[in-house]
Amino acid sequence: MADPQNPRAAVYLDFDNIVMSWYDRVHGKNSYSRDRQKIAETPIDPEISERLAKATIDVGAVIDYAASFGTLVLTRAYADWSSPVNAEYRSQLVARAVDLVQLFPAAAYAKNGADIRLAVDVVEDMFRLPDLTHVVIVGGDSDYVPLAQRCKRLGRFVVGVGVAGSTAKSLAAACDQFVHYDTLPGIVRPEPTAKADAATTTPARRRRQTKDPAAELLERALRLEHERSDEEWIHASAVKDLLKRMDPSFSEKALGHKSFTDFLRAHPLVTEIDDTDNIVRVRLLSTKR
Repeated sequence: MADPQNPRAAVYLDFDNIVMSWYDRVHGKNSYSRDRQKIAETPIDPEISERLAKATIDVGAVIDYAASFGTLVLTRAYADWSSPVNAEYRSQLVARAVDLVQLFPAAAYAKNGADIRLAVDVVEDMFRLPDLTHVVIVGGDSDYVPLAQRCKRLGRFVVGVGVAGSTAKSLAAACDQFVHYDTLPGIVRPEPTAKADAATTTPARRRRQTKDPAAELLERALRLEHERSDEEWIHASAVKDLLKRMDPSFSEKALGHKSFTDFLRAHPLVTEIDDTDNIVRVRLLSTKR
């Protein structure tokens, strides 16, 4: 049986997914698809080499984050390691004691190659290692939703790591906790490319962007907590816990705030804060009657 007092974690990296997603995040949507042939045939081309260098994944940042949940009992990365792009990471991965699972080209570029192999290994490991408490899935594919749900049903705490803009919302919702790769400590968030933004922003999307989804989520959480506790003033920690349960990908730092209190202060039309006695409490403005 898993012992929460002695947390033990297993990490599974869909390496092709995270590399491609981060490349698109750095260079703009669908950039990897456009550059795929050049990357495969001439990775040492100066232009391609520079683009790959700018989109290098910091494997250590991912593994260190996973280690914060408990002792790492196994770490596996799934990819075609004969590919020049992935081969560049081999020394970095081996130095962190990561098991490299080879997906041969026929399977590596099939749609579900890594997904199926990774999912089979996770389920097998949960039964083989009954003391496993945390499962960390690094990848943003919606195909991992059933896997995350199965892990939770078997009593494991599921952590997801994906790239912002390339992660299925359903996967984030299926995890107990979800974080975007570019919010991990030590990762420099790329500057948005104006060209890419202009190309992908439609009038309908611009209308949706005028709404603040974080403010809507905060208001909903405050209403729910107010109805549950029947208290006007609510502990900020309770609100944050509820926000994380409602949206496991929620992170005040990802939204540009140093603390949760700063996040609350950034929404003066939704909340009022009381921190006079070193305990931060908050209430929904519409409850003041």
